[in-house]
Amino acid sequence: MTGRFGKLVVGGVLLGLVGATAPAKATMGDRAMYITFSRSVALPGVELAAGTYLFTLASPDTNQSLVRVQSKDRQHVYLTAFTVDVRRPAGAKSPITLGEAAHGQAPRIQAWFPDDQDRGRQFLYRD
Repeated sequence: MTGRFGKLVVGGVLLGLVGATAPAKATMGDRAMYITFSRSVALPGVELAAGTYLFTLASPDTNQSLVRVQSKDRQHVYLTAFTVDVRRPAGAKSPITLGEAAHGQAPRIQAWFPDDQDRGRQFLYRD
């Protein structure tokens, strides 16, 4: 499988890596969400080990494109990055979509969809 369709298919298969989510107590509008991964996943410039992480809009009142990923206890920021608006793929239920990964590599988180919305934030990677 190649191209965008192949990434979506593989991403759909890999969604089993994502565990239950629950809203976090945070400011209104930041769309805070805890997400648990059963194995390592990648974001631009960082690999996250299996575990629970907090995804939020870093500056919801001024810039909806800035996403922050922190440790569950909010003591460590793993990523603060600009993202682009993206529509949730048809039939996708998970708050995360994952892309293809080479054997032994952590799959990339392609997008985050807060609060079960049909619009989300796509992460930008340099290839």
